[in-house]
Amino acid sequence: MNPAAAADARSVEPPDPARWIEVEHLHFVYPNGYEALKGIDLVIARGEKVAIIGPNGAGKSTFLLHLNGIHLPSHGRVRVAGIEVTRATVKRVRAEVGLVFQDPDDQLFSPTVFEDVAFGPIHMGLSPEEVHRRVEAALAKVGMSGFERRAPFHLSLGQRKRVALATVLSMEPSVLVLDEPSAGLDPRGRRELIGLLRTFDETLIASTHDMRLVAEVFPRTVILDDGRIAADGPTEFILADDVLLEAHGLERP
Repeated sequence: MNPAAAADARSVEPPDPARWIEVEHLHFVYPNGYEALKGIDLVIARGEKVAIIGPNGAGKSTFLLHLNGIHLPSHGRVRVAGIEVTRATVKRVRAEVGLVFQDPDDQLFSPTVFEDVAFGPIHMGLSPEEVHRRVEAALAKVGMSGFERRAPFHLSLGQRKRVALATVLSMEPSVLVLDEPSAGLDPRGRRELIGLLRTFDETLIASTHDMRLVAEVFPRTVILDDGRIAADGPTEFILADDVLLEAHGLERP
């Protein structure tokens, strides 16, 4: 078997649920020469909920963008559901990994909520009946049923965040990646988000500065600092270690 065929064979191995996401010695250097990630090794099982925390500039967002191929490694590799993330596999990877940006307005661009949530399924080539089913299911899952004909820009921030999440859920990914999901929310919106995320069965990975969100939703926490993993373990132990938190610019919830 030639090397290209061997690589392709490896890419279709049945995925191991215990190693649903595998990150091996991941380095990433921006075009200006700045090395944002400096050798990340991480394994996440299917269905795990993992928080990525750390100070500003630690590399958290850069790391998240590797999980669905927006960034590709400068060195090392990332595998999701048994698929190595490369230029050739980006479409397959993005069917598995749904990325929700911090600002919902980066994802909402259509005249109505329905059209925004339907955009992904339509471009998957699904039938109109399946598109409608997925839109209804995604909106129900985020508590936004009945908003189909509303204009996204008339909704509150919390509602827009839910619709942005629905645009990803309608693709039925196995992994949800959230960048600062509670940023800008008032206390009620934050509590609603926490309640919502706790009901999800998908593998959930979130970068956040919200330590209460971490404590209430994510059983596992990874501290990322200066492009490296500084700690990885049960959230209850990570958040109870004042010395560790202080060393990385963090505080208890």
